[in-house]
Amino acid sequence: MKVVDLFSGCGGMTLGFQNCGYSIQAAYDHWEPAVEVYKKNFTHPAYVKDLSDESVKDELKFFEPDILIGGPPCQDFSSAGQRNENGKRADLTVTFSNIVSSVKPKFFVMENVSRITKSGVLKQAKNILKQAGYGLTETILDASLCGVPQKRKRFFLIGHLGGEDHFLSDALNEKLAQKPMSIFDYLGDSLGVEYYFRIPLNYNRRAIFSIYEPCVTIRGVDRPIPKGYKKHPGDLVEIGDKVRALTVKERSYIQTFPEEFNFFGTKTNLNLMIGNAVPVKLAEYVGSALKNYIKKSECI
Repeated sequence: MKVVDLFSGCGGMTLGFQNCGYSIQAAYDHWEPAVEVYKKNFTHPAYVKDLSDESVKDELKFFEPDILIGGPPCQDFSSAGQRNENGKRADLTVTFSNIVSSVKPKFFVMENVSRITKSGVLKQAKNILKQAGYGLTETILDASLCGVPQKRKRFFLIGHLGGEDHFLSDALNEKLAQKPMSIFDYLGDSLGVEYYFRIPLNYNRRAIFSIYEPCVTIRGVDRPIPKGYKKHPGDLVEIGDKVRALTVKERSYIQTFPEEFNFFGTKTNLNLMIGNAVPVKLAEYVGSALKNYIKKSECI
């Protein structure tokens, strides 16, 4: 099954699908630092390109993909962003739908933040895809129930050309874990600390967490512990030698990138590409469910 990854970033979705046995043909993203990291970790081509460029559709047809996957940039919908569904990045969700409707792969998988379900942009994208003949499955998955040690709820829209709506719902639900995965479940005590600091969105929230719970959502920015930080009532312990912020590499582990994945670049860029990535194991979970459906229904 041939796959092309759109809005690939540094390759979280690619790696998850590759781990499931899919044949990744190519990747596209507009942000060069992420594409350079991508190229270092995969052997197939990756292109720096604005996906709203009409020429992309013809290029993609050359690869004859069975499946298009991708996570259009989500900051315009994110709870940590401006929540502006009229922003340029929100338009890229419609761009993804237009590309799918033109290239007509047998399947597609689109990932975004859960807040997109409250937007008119999603309705517009779904209308395009329905008119192109796709049966749609839409769901919100908690990554901590899908093999990722992180509380991260993400929306998936999955389409099957000529298929029925809700075609993948059962497969996506049947293997969810019974309880959330903690950092300790995934990494053991390899971090060398029991507690870590994560800068909160505002100081009405706690900032110190335990490795014995799922990690809070990895975001695209991170900061060290501020001088003079005052303990929040919800913090588990006082700031001290036993509490520190996670390193960039550790944040990639929480996103379930393997140790051998080669990250390089500025700390700001790395935090952004890691925070924006689809967790590898979450992509693997979705890719596996789709693969099992395809096998059972003999779609390809």
